[in-house]
Amino acid sequence: MGIMVTKDTDENAKLTEKINADLRARLQETSESVDKDFAENSEYIKDLEKTGKFSWVWFILIALAVVALVCIVLI
Repeated sequence: MGIMVTKDTDENAKLTEKINADLRARLQETSESVDKDFAENSEYIKDLEKTGKFSWVWFILIALAVVALVCIVLI
């Protein structure tokens, strides 16, 4: 004996199409209002300066500090 089960795919398909259309509309609304070049952060970036020509000194100092810590731990 078996049970015959049918699925009402027509109603589900209509609901799925309605949900998809709503999501597409929301996506278009939000994508138009979002600034893609992140201009809202321009005030923050405006005051920043490029790294100076002596920034390599900091890298050497950090490397020496790491070497010193390794020597302290191993000795």
